[in-house]
Amino acid sequence: KTLLTDAEVYAANVDSVVAINTTGTATASNGFWQTQQPTTGAGSGFVLTPDGFIATNYHVIDGAETVKVAFCNGDTYDAEVIGGEEDYDIAVIKVEAENLKPVTMGDSTLLNVGDRVLAIGNPLGELTFSQTGGMVSSVNRAINVEGVPFNMIQTDASINPGNSGGPMFNQYGQVVGIVSAKYTNTASGASAEGLGFAIPINDVAAMIQDIMTNGYVTNKPYLGVTAMTMSQDLANQFRYDITEGVFISAVDKDGAADRAGLQMGDVITKVDEHEIKSMADLTIVKKQYSAGDTVTLTIYRQGETMEAELTWDSVPEEQQQPQEAPQQPQGGNDQYGNGYMDPYDLFDYFFGNRGW
Repeated sequence: KTLLTDAEVYAANVDSVVAINTTGTATASNGFWQTQQPTTGAGSGFVLTPDGFIATNYHVIDGAETVKVAFCNGDTYDAEVIGGEEDYDIAVIKVEAENLKPVTMGDSTLLNVGDRVLAIGNPLGELTFSQTGGMVSSVNRAINVEGVPFNMIQTDASINPGNSGGPMFNQYGQVVGIVSAKYTNTASGASAEGLGFAIPINDVAAMIQDIMTNGYVTNKPYLGVTAMTMSQDLANQFRYDITEGVFISAVDKDGAADRAGLQMGDVITKVDEHEIKSMADLTIVKKQYSAGDTVTLTIYRQGETMEAELTWDSVPEEQQQPQEAPQQPQGGNDQYGNGYMDPYDLFDYFFGNRGW
């Protein structure tokens, strides 16, 4: 590997970066009627293969009806969305092209605080093919992006709306992250300077390849429960003497949790050595495993603590896409086979994280 100057990193990679522009439709309501309003969005991406596969963020293309990409030489293409993974904020799109220049992937686990990193992207949707630079401020930074926990590389490189989905490079010109978020102090409304984030490429490289091949992530781990964060209210309701963990309100028949012997009312408190205090904790931990991996769950049941061996299932293909808002309960058999919505069903229906 050869250390490159910032200018050399840019020259070597700008042809592999794209500006992404999307259009869609959003529903607006004034309280009396709803109208359909056109929407636009902008982001960035980078070339994965010479024949037109491109990586970006899921939120860049989420809800898009048209996706167009532009290269620095002025070439523009209509793009097809191949697939994406919302929980990891990654997506793959494709253009019909040949002889494109793919990026070179690096190893994000080798990054250290203080290392130089660079981002090329489309800030504000207008300042296309801009490069910004800074240092790695933190590695393995756990942050929430719109309520979803992510493991991130933190940097002081300038990151703005429109950079999302673009590549973060190391000093060798290799992609080590996917730029994904800029921290904003929503409580005060003030933006925090020098805080940018990128998804470590090692966390998602295999999933990106999976999406390219299959259209979705085939090995995403799946527990097979309806669950929620344990709380004082739940402890009072069920007379439990714990107030933290993940409360299981339903178990999918013949799913991973069912095969492991988990039951409705169990509370997951650990996965292997990882403490689980909330759904957010379980989400972060689950991202460290793949379908087929076996873990030891520590669970609370009827006042006792016990362990269970669980082998993760893979998420069903039909659940890979964003779920529609739940419809009002209808007649017919419910998930317990009772033929009606009993109180536990209603509790699960309105308060559980279904299909988890």
